Amino acid sequence: MRSCARCRPVRAVDAVASTRKPPDEARLDRVVADARRARDEREQGYRAQALKLYPWVCGRCAREFDRATVHQLTVHHRDHDHDNNPPDGSNWELLCLYCHDNEHARMVDAVRGTAPDASGGSADATYRPFAALDELLRRR
Repeated sequence: MRSCARCRPVRAVDAVASTRKPPDEARLDRVVADARRARDEREQGYRAQALKLYPWVCGRCAREFDRATVHQLTVHHRDHDHDNNPPDGSNWELLCLYCHDNEHARMVDAVRGTAPDASGGSADATYRPFAALDELLRRR
């Protein structure tokens, strides 16, 4: 290790890092902007098609949307392939933001193996809060 004028050790890694060219910020910004623009164009295309094809209702919770709230309605790809956009819309379903997030969380859980049914066990509830209700009602 060498030392600099202020007695701070200079490591070999620092010496290599100082000889590297800094990244071209303008080029990186252009690449990111181009990728975002392409994504927005692709999404706008199938989103507009899906909104024309399907009623503005969430496919899971049946919440209805109008022009003021349609921005909360998302297009979900049933096969999770965002490049699979058939013109008949057979791979799409309209979901509200909440149901869409829930669907993707369920997909992530299934991939990780932490979903309730992934273990092979029953996902049914075992607690029955009203099990003795009929007996209580008969006593009256």
